[in-house]
Amino acid sequence: MMNSGSNNINCYGRYRPKAEGEQDMKQDMKQDMKQDMKQLKIAIIGSGSTYTPELIEGLIARKNSLAMKSIYMMDINREKNEIVGSLVKRMLSYHNMQTELVLTERLEEAVQDADYILGQIRVGMLDARIKDEKIPLKYDLIGQETTGIGGFMKAMRTIPVMMNVAKTIENLAPDAWLINFSNPSGLLAEALLNHTNVKTIGLCNNPVNMIRDAKKRLPENTEIFDYDYVGLNHLSWMTAIYADGIEILQDQLKSNATVSTARNIPQIEYDDSLLQAAGGLPCAYLSYFYHRDKMLNKLKKAEFSRGEECKKIEQELLERYRDSTVLEKPVLLEKRGGSLYSEAAISLIDAMENNKNEIHVINTQNKGAFPFMEKEDVVECKCLVGKNGVMPVPFNGIVNEHIIGLMKTIKSYEKLAVTAGIQGDRNAALRAMLVHPLIGDYEKANAALDEMFKANREYLPQFFKVEEK
Repeated sequence: MMNSGSNNINCYGRYRPKAEGEQDMKQDMKQDMKQDMKQLKIAIIGSGSTYTPELIEGLIARKNSLAMKSIYMMDINREKNEIVGSLVKRMLSYHNMQTELVLTERLEEAVQDADYILGQIRVGMLDARIKDEKIPLKYDLIGQETTGIGGFMKAMRTIPVMMNVAKTIENLAPDAWLINFSNPSGLLAEALLNHTNVKTIGLCNNPVNMIRDAKKRLPENTEIFDYDYVGLNHLSWMTAIYADGIEILQDQLKSNATVSTARNIPQIEYDDSLLQAAGGLPCAYLSYFYHRDKMLNKLKKAEFSRGEECKKIEQELLERYRDSTVLEKPVLLEKRGGSLYSEAAISLIDAMENNKNEIHVINTQNKGAFPFMEKEDVVECKCLVGKNGVMPVPFNGIVNEHIIGLMKTIKSYEKLAVTAGIQGDRNAALRAMLVHPLIGDYEKANAALDEMFKANREYLPQFFKVEEK
């Protein structure tokens, strides 16, 4: 924990850099160069997460293109926020960052007049995730934190909290951008973009990793790289890769094509025939759809659930964060499965602040990008990002009915889940379960829902209304 008697930081107070006279001359010169930049206030909601140093690393990497006046770290878990905040303080100081650091438990203080708000909350923490993973297995259903019934329950816990965050932003920072990578990111973006007035971007590291892996498929000396990307969050495909304007992926799918993997997902090998039928490289999460029985068996046989593994990693990370000699993000953080989150989030801010007009794959309203989806549907697509925000890029590639069918089915599930999460409607919840391809069976879905609702009762105010006296 932080030392409340420190000269630079008080418990839940403010950290300020050294006095001006102590700063290195070169740093002063760099500061002069940034005088014309907008001085940003960035708020991190859920900053006690062990992922936060990854975000700070991204901000430090762009300190010459983003002028950060202040970083507000907000979390309801004071102890974790102080542990993580102590490392953040050391990172900023080590890199001579002229940035005020504020730790707070008050959402209003963090949000007030913020320019960018980064959401990374986990309602119920990892203990709730472990229940999401384990309870479904009793009913022969896949337990996973972002899809199926496990992802549904995470959404039910998270939607009320994010709607409150959105209301606070509407009141105290109406011009701010909310960049959310709390899971399930796409479903939460569906709720926020269609039921609030907050400028929301749903973000995930999955597209960044898929794009990085796609570049490994390029022939040597390729000068121009492009790709076609289609889908929803954690339900996406790369359907084309262009090397100097020539499409190369479809031929590669005919012979020993490898599929991107993720640390948090059991690995499954894909047959060439499956990839050719799908028509593209699927994201790692589609293994739950294409290999349901294999994945269910792997989850049942695993000694520990992924949440239990993450809990052990988190405890070790927090111990390292306490070490006053640690000045950088530990390599161990990569085992948590969130690699390149900072690249996705901070490069997005950089693109908007500096009008870079770059292409980013994000979750936003379709607005005609995929002609087979509704305009207001939140999809994961390529967008042009600059000073005017995000603009979906029309999809001009080839997409088959298999992809279209799955996207429409999961979008129907997401809309039902949003209705259930906002209104506390159990009928909508059951309808969502019966639509989702990983569930479908009434007896299993109904029984699993009952147990999971009871296990999460304290986090589901919309379903368990307090009786008035």
